[in-house]
Amino acid sequence: MESEELFGLIVFGLVSLGLVGLSIPLMLGKCTGLIAGYNTMTPEKKARYNGPALARFTGKILLVIGLATALYDVGLFCFALKWLTWAYLALVTGLGAFAVIWCNTGGRFKQ
Repeated sequence: MESEELFGLIVFGLVSLGLVGLSIPLMLGKCTGLIAGYNTMTPEKKARYNGPALARFTGKILLVIGLATALYDVGLFCFALKWLTWAYLALVTGLGAFAVIWCNTGGRFKQ
């Protein structure tokens, strides 16, 4: 393994650990201030939403992305699976689109 590959392995490993680490308090319904958009709302607007439920949903999405990043890291740098880049990109893009659509339709997180 060359030094560039080792550096990539370490960086992606740290990113995946960070994502998984951030997902844990979110899945517990805490740290709603980490959710973009929700943290800039006025207290009156925040009262209209179920913050803990939104945090749990965001945490689950973040956990899946963090675990996918770890698998991508190992597959790309240890096994040289070049096609994994496209699968990872499709998964993260698809999850992002799903999360945006799910959160903004049906009033799921409104109280």
